[in-house]
Amino acid sequence: MAEKDPALGRIERGALVWCGLITLGALAWRRGSPDVALGVLGGGALVGASYWAIKSSVGRLTAALARRAGTSEGGPPERPRLGLALAVFVLRYALLGLLAYVMIARLRLHPVGLFLGASSMVAAAAIEATRAVRP
Repeated sequence: MAEKDPALGRIERGALVWCGLITLGALAWRRGSPDVALGVLGGGALVGASYWAIKSSVGRLTAALARRAGTSEGGPPERPRLGLALAVFVLRYALLGLLAYVMIARLRLHPVGLFLGASSMVAAAAIEATRAVRP
């Protein structure tokens, strides 16, 4: 799917860059011990999966509503399967919860690293927001 909003593309790339920088910083800070850096990567993967789940769910819902309204190029209007969309939404978040549990309880990734990795999307969005309001 082609990206229609360039700001979202910048946020996605910014989150990857921030996650990489934080990982390198954690490796430099804890010389010889990759526990925090692995946590950062895990948190980055978790926020990436969450972002993907939200983005694809919103995309499906807007496409279904456009088909229902008859404004899409896909043919005649049809009734969206909202029950299926809701089930997919719930299952995606159940999977995210399971991933978080595995990372924290089973893999024992560093909690500060997980937090830092998960905050990479927030940092990228904050940078994009300041870029949008600057003259």
